[in-house]
Amino acid sequence: MMPSAAQLAALDAADPLSHARDRFRLPPGVVYLDGNSLGPLPAALPDRLAQTVAGEWGEGLIRSWNDAGWIDLPVTLGAAIAPIVGAEPESVVACDSVSLNLFKLASAALAMRPGRRTILMEASDFPTDAYVMQGLAQLAGAKLKRVPRAELGAALDDDVGLLLLTHAHYVTSQVHDMAAMSAAAHAAGALTLWDLSHSAGALVVNLDADGADFAVGCGYKFLNGGPGAPAFAYLARRHWDAALPALTGWMGHAAPFDFAADYAPASGARRLLTGTPPILAMRALEAGVATFDGIDLAQAEAKSRHLVQLFAAGAATLPGVTVDAPPAGRHGAHVIIRHPEARRVMSALIARGVIGDMRPPDAMRFGFPALTTRFADVGLALETLRAVLTSGEWQEERFAPKGMVS
Repeated sequence: MMPSAAQLAALDAADPLSHARDRFRLPPGVVYLDGNSLGPLPAALPDRLAQTVAGEWGEGLIRSWNDAGWIDLPVTLGAAIAPIVGAEPESVVACDSVSLNLFKLASAALAMRPGRRTILMEASDFPTDAYVMQGLAQLAGAKLKRVPRAELGAALDDDVGLLLLTHAHYVTSQVHDMAAMSAAAHAAGALTLWDLSHSAGALVVNLDADGADFAVGCGYKFLNGGPGAPAFAYLARRHWDAALPALTGWMGHAAPFDFAADYAPASGARRLLTGTPPILAMRALEAGVATFDGIDLAQAEAKSRHLVQLFAAGAATLPGVTVDAPPAGRHGAHVIIRHPEARRVMSALIARGVIGDMRPPDAMRFGFPALTTRFADVGLALETLRAVLTSGEWQEERFAPKGMVS
């Protein structure tokens, strides 16, 4: 059923998170439904970055490693991310990319489970995670096993050393029960590594309470840290002394400025650091994380769920598309609409100012971050999608596929 403009306006008027949109700089005339791929620009970020460049770098020069706290940014920024993912501050560091952090933590997990040589994943999880595990398995003499979601529990045999799962699926938006899956893995003698790339900042996450061993997450999606923003990594307190990643670097050394000949790991999650932190990118991510100050993530998850469900119900009434119905219960902050010419249709939508993304061959993905999306945006997006579909303009030559997929 298509929601009315009056209904959507009433929802916006009652929205306890409506003030958060003012924390961002959004271009006029655009309905941005791709914050699940790249979060919009935080309003405070340009001035903060300019101050870092002109003041901290330009005036402070190398002194800013100490005077401006650059050297501790991975740790202080990790501590700011920690409450967003339900972790104690010392268990999270901001560093590197999701792929590198996956490699570091998975290698540590395998070393902690000698004699177990299997890494278990869901077959349809984000392919990059599997690419990293394939490389690690080859180096470590292990094997990667991928099974359908329903078969994960049965696949937890006595050779599995690590269960790697994406908390919120990047296509279906299904959400794993982290506590239950962690308990199942532990009962089988395995460790867990969670990819929070589509959860952190969108869903309530409780890494500590749910018994997660390790986790990684993305800085440029819901955390609004900018294109290519640093990722983050989580190391549960009970593993602070035992976890020894195969990829080590001087910033993860117990005394990096002693320049000792041999590596000695720092205590806690700091041992997950490798090289010199990218300060400009860190400052940008810092501004993105600050957009969550005072935000109730339970309210954010509930709002995103409502936005998704309204959009999915309205899209189901439109001609020529099918909707992947959001999973019952918890789900991520995006929904898939399918059309045989998804890339053309999405290009036509973007030309009209409604920005989502597409995934081959036929999926259009629309994201609904709670901090930036209004209920009125649902109505605008649906009306625009209706206009594109009924006019047939997506068939025009200007929308012929070319270039990369957004």
